[in-house]
Amino acid sequence: MSQSLEVEKQLRAMILDMQLGPGERLTERWAEAQMGASRTPVRAALLRLESEGLVCREGRGWMVTPINIAEIEQLFVYREVLEVAAMRLTVANLDHAGLDDIEALLDDCGEQASAEETHRIGLEFHVRLAQLAGNEFISRGVADAMNRLARTRWLESDPIGHGWAEHRAVLGALREGDAERAVALVQAHVRESRDRLLAVLREDRRSFRARGVMVA
Repeated sequence: MSQSLEVEKQLRAMILDMQLGPGERLTERWAEAQMGASRTPVRAALLRLESEGLVCREGRGWMVTPINIAEIEQLFVYREVLEVAAMRLTVANLDHAGLDDIEALLDDCGEQASAEETHRIGLEFHVRLAQLAGNEFISRGVADAMNRLARTRWLESDPIGHGWAEHRAVLGALREGDAERAVALVQAHVRESRDRLLAVLREDRRSFRARGVMVA
């Protein structure tokens, strides 16, 4: 792996795990010292993270992109459109082996799984399900939306385990070839996730800011 990609990977992990909080300022010199890298790969990594919406320019430096409620609302609309389309395409090109693999992924996440592992598998579930549609643009779009939403998982009061039953219900509808039921389940799941997260952000905006988490 190139130095630039390694820096990008480390910075992304720090941002998504909230080690670097929304609104926190960054400098290229800090990243160079932290990652043991030279300026060119650090700058290239920051530019790629900027394209993902995880960092933004702040004067001559950089800043971890603040949590933006309006953007979150738009991302959930985007997710819903893509995942609904994915359900219809998946039923039209049903891949039972692919569904088995995704179900095995859920089975691997038991009650003793860490919060980080639970979040990772939840994200991977949506991305891999979108991949079964056989449309690269849909699967890329879902992956991008999930990545942009990933750091908000730490802001919910009880994020662990939400949606697991819904995930299995979606798989069941797909196995039966019931596109309309799969669509209805995905829509309900995405909208419930959206409503729960937005309620937390709106109600606790002041306390988040007091903890240094910038919510716009």
